[in-house]
Order: sequence, then structure tokens, then C-alpha cells
Amino acid sequence: MTVPAASELRVHLPWRRQLTARAAVGVARLLILLPPGRLRKSLKLISRGARPAEAALALSARQATVSVSARCAGQGCLQRSVATAVLCRLHGQWPDWCTGVRTQPFRAHAWVEVDGVAVGEIDDMSQFHPTMTVRSAS
Repeated sequence: MTVPAASELRVHLPWRRQLTARAAVGVARLLILLPPGRLRKSLKLISRGARPAEAALALSARQATVSVSARCAGQGCLQRSVATAVLCRLHGQWPDWCTGVRTQPFRAHAWVEVDGVAVGEIDDMSQFHPTMTVRSAS
């Protein structure tokens, strides 16, 4: 299976979808300023009552996020993952939000998953060990 390059993940959005994506990116920017424990508690609160996310929606939300934010399109994985989850929540769904590390070489990362599969990630995510998650209520 061929994984699309990051530039291929960017899409042109209608103005209404751009607004909601920008709003989610803005909310995410504020949330990632919180200490890790409070961020997790806030995301758990936001995720309440949501259905588990579908892979297509999660990928679409990720694409929208990277389309409206240079930070999210680049190295801003924490903001990108939170914004993706928030955007999914605006549609009544919640993906599994995860942060984790790998050791060889050391790297921390944040991402979203649907049914245990990382959405839109290029790296081999099996090397990452989750350290903090907010799972959808299945």
C-alpha cells in the first residue's frame, strides 16, 4: 500500500469547512497549553456522548486541519491530533486520541486512531508506546 505524501493530504476546502477547521485548530491551540493531565481531562469531557469515529471522517478532519494550519501540517503533531479530534467531535464522533514515545531513536508523537489504526500517519506507528490516550466510548 502506498502512503500519500504530506502535500497530497492537503485539500481545498469550501469556506464553511475552512471556518470549522480553523475553529478546531484554534481550540486545539488553547488546549495544548494545558498541563498534560488537564489536557487529558478536557479531552475526556469533550468526547463525552460522542459515537466512535469512522475512519473516513477522521481522515477528512485530519486533512482539513493540515489544510488550514501550517503548524498542523508540519511538526505540530499535538495540535494536529487535538484539532482532528475536536473537528470529529463537531460531527458527533470521537477517534481515539493518543500520545506516545518510541525509543530507537527517541521520539514523542501524538496521533488519532480509529479501530486501532493510526489515521493519516506515515511512520510505522507500531514502534510507538502509548503514554496517554482518550478512547472513544465503544
